[in-house]
Amino acid sequence: MTDQTHYVAVVGAGPAGMFAAREMARNGVKVIIFNRDIKPGGLAEYGIYPDKFAMKEGLRTQFKQILETPGISYFGNVSVGSQADMSLDDLRALGFQAILVTVGAQGTKWLGLNGEHLRGVYHAKDLVYHYNQLPPFSKNKFYFGNKVAVVGAGNVMLDIARYAIQKVKAREVVAIVRRGPAEVKFDKKEMEYVIRNLDQRALDEEFERVIPLMTAIGQDPAAAKALILEALPKAQPSGSTTSFHFEFLASPTQILGEDVVTGLEVEDNLLIVKDGEVKARGTGHKRVVNVDSVVFAIGDRVDESFGLPVAQNEFAKNPEPRFPIEGNTYETYDPEQGTVIKDVFVAGWSRQASTGLDGYARKDGTLGARAVLQYIQTLEQVQPDESALRARLKKLGTPVVTGNDIRKLAEIETEMARRKGVVSFKFGTNEEMLEKIMSVG
Repeated sequence: MTDQTHYVAVVGAGPAGMFAAREMARNGVKVIIFNRDIKPGGLAEYGIYPDKFAMKEGLRTQFKQILETPGISYFGNVSVGSQADMSLDDLRALGFQAILVTVGAQGTKWLGLNGEHLRGVYHAKDLVYHYNQLPPFSKNKFYFGNKVAVVGAGNVMLDIARYAIQKVKAREVVAIVRRGPAEVKFDKKEMEYVIRNLDQRALDEEFERVIPLMTAIGQDPAAAKALILEALPKAQPSGSTTSFHFEFLASPTQILGEDVVTGLEVEDNLLIVKDGEVKARGTGHKRVVNVDSVVFAIGDRVDESFGLPVAQNEFAKNPEPRFPIEGNTYETYDPEQGTVIKDVFVAGWSRQASTGLDGYARKDGTLGARAVLQYIQTLEQVQPDESALRARLKKLGTPVVTGNDIRKLAEIETEMARRKGVVSFKFGTNEEMLEKIMSVG
């Protein structure tokens, strides 16, 4: 590796940020990773279903290796944003020549329906963070009742359904899907965890209802049904008698109840083809699905308070990139001014919200890093100096977690798992993690 001649901040330590940092460090850049959470990993740590131990451990090993890469420093428990420990301007003042934002899509996407404030209405992200023990979500309380509606048609919907089936042990879980059976987005592997609870009689009846609507646009109902049932041969045990079923071609219109949820009003849809894409169109006919709680698994949006312009659900990007990578733009943009924010780049879900999983984020982070590398080659070389940054961090008055601290914490949690006789263990509060880190000096 050459001597470090440029200084770049990476904000966010999920797969996109971590692999971006590695790419730049390998190319002679001094990289500082800032992470809101104590632990690195982002959704790789706090978004994957808890019992996927091998996958999580494999990712943790990769992240550990990245933090040991020469030229990379890690500072956790430090937030960056317009209302955070440090702003983007603060990072510029500390000498960073470029900033790569990889904070994911921390905002939540809602439909703006009446009743979204009721007890029993949640966004999937809050629940996923809860059961993966991300502070402070780990201590939140949730009310589900006997019948849970999950709005969505992707893998996150199945994760929430799995949680409601296996952990909550609700009497009934219903997936509310805006379009038809041929448009579901979940993977066969994820379906294996819930298909043992699938009410196949109800599925048959639902298909009978939607077959005319599918055939009207040339879809094959039998093929769509076969794809849903493809997971049956490898059905995983669930440990509950929960009934799981689908309500296709149904768009939520309001949530009913006074203090708690008593029902979900939906509008029945038709299928149409527009510009070559299958879409749902409302019929005007509404009905009520009796449920006790509603979880929206309909995707995410970036945090509008971060300090960058937002377009739709993502940070605004330069429509005419100076440094395109594989045809993509990673440069931020101010639509109101019509100008590029020349030193700030985005990657991962910050660039394209709710797209792909770890593999996508890893690749997109690496590509985003290459865009940054092209940009900084247009700048003068510097001698990176962390002293001003460390002085600023010391003034925050809150504990700052380093890469060495993360190694200590991993060792402590591994030992806790051994003592408890479990496969994996992690602390559910920042206070516990910080106390354990400080206790070993």
